[in-house]
Amino acid sequence: MSWHPQYRSSKFRHVYGKAAGKDKCYDCVPITRNVHDNHFCAVNPSFIAVVTECAGGGAFLVIPIKQTGKLDPHYPKVCGHKGNVLDIKWNPFNDFVIASCSEDATVKIWDIPNQLLKRNITTPKKELLGHARRVGLIEWHPTADNILFSSGYDYKIMIWNLDVKDAVLSKPVKILDAHKDVVLSMSFNTDGSLLATACRDKKIRVIDPRAGTVLQEGSYKSHKVNKVLFLGNMKKLFSTGTSGWNNRQIALWDQNDLSVPLLEEDLDGCSGLLFPIYDSDTHMLYVVGKGDGNIRYYEISPEKPYLNYLMEYRSHSPQKGIGMMPKRGLDVAACEIFRFYKLIPTKSLIEPISMIVPRRSESYQEDIYPLTAAAQPALTAQEWLNGINKGPLLVSLRPGSEAVSSL
Repeated sequence: MSWHPQYRSSKFRHVYGKAAGKDKCYDCVPITRNVHDNHFCAVNPSFIAVVTECAGGGAFLVIPIKQTGKLDPHYPKVCGHKGNVLDIKWNPFNDFVIASCSEDATVKIWDIPNQLLKRNITTPKKELLGHARRVGLIEWHPTADNILFSSGYDYKIMIWNLDVKDAVLSKPVKILDAHKDVVLSMSFNTDGSLLATACRDKKIRVIDPRAGTVLQEGSYKSHKVNKVLFLGNMKKLFSTGTSGWNNRQIALWDQNDLSVPLLEEDLDGCSGLLFPIYDSDTHMLYVVGKGDGNIRYYEISPEKPYLNYLMEYRSHSPQKGIGMMPKRGLDVAACEIFRFYKLIPTKSLIEPISMIVPRRSESYQEDIYPLTAAAQPALTAQEWLNGINKGPLLVSLRPGSEAVSSL
């Protein structure tokens, strides 16, 4: 099983999690009390955005990443939703554009100014009105510019092309109507040609989003799925969920055969959801427990046993949600390969946690920083809608290197 990796050599075997000092945390942040199972936090190298608790309507905060320490209680918010904000996601190709979705059945796109907010932002750049009920999830397309997916409690997934002049969009370019219940999670493969979903009907589906067809569908009686994730180009899916005995469970699937998981493992008897996060550069998979303070991490290999347990980061303060810094925002000089932003509502605190590979050398470590997805789209919205697929443009994290190469 995956907990006996005696004979494997791996450069990530000794990765450890390191919480930031008090001065590098964000304090006095009124984090939302909403019980929706989302990350509630989105991070890029310029800003950290977090859904906040507010009376009437829904709002989130956008704090410059360098603005650590205590937050001014009157710090301006982004507030234009009439219901609670359920999900927020930064545009992967523009650090100053963020999307939010809400219980008010709308999705809104916001422009964030390049300085400290002086007053509340109340007018969105665009408003997407298509869903009949609240919108629980949004995802940006990983390689095409300005394509956004939204998923609502009307059981529909809508694909939006934001590359248009209109400020209010009421017609998505495509509606995926394959689900008979609420979609709990959405994940793209590397070039965004396939979408995996986990649904409350306990089924995992692999969908061709442009054709709207379900390519694979599977449910496994002993695994009630909550979150699903494409593992980059491995042709595999990873899911978290619960067993028939209500233990927290992880499972690994072949994306072309969802009848039986390749691997299924019970983790513990805690009740909180597990958020899976995959880093395709290092082939490391992080499993973050909601409602506990643990982050387990594994290395994925293409052959059996597929999943190799590395270690567990533990802390006493439970996380309600989590944000992830894109690769280009990491401190490569400190051999940092991943950074989480942990929401701790009981302390009104956001605590960065760095995952570090211990190395003695001071120089740039090429082997732990392969080329990574750049902050530029590989194709336009229209090219993608016309059926073109392209993997992400790749860039080196070596300080001073600007070159972008395509796959």
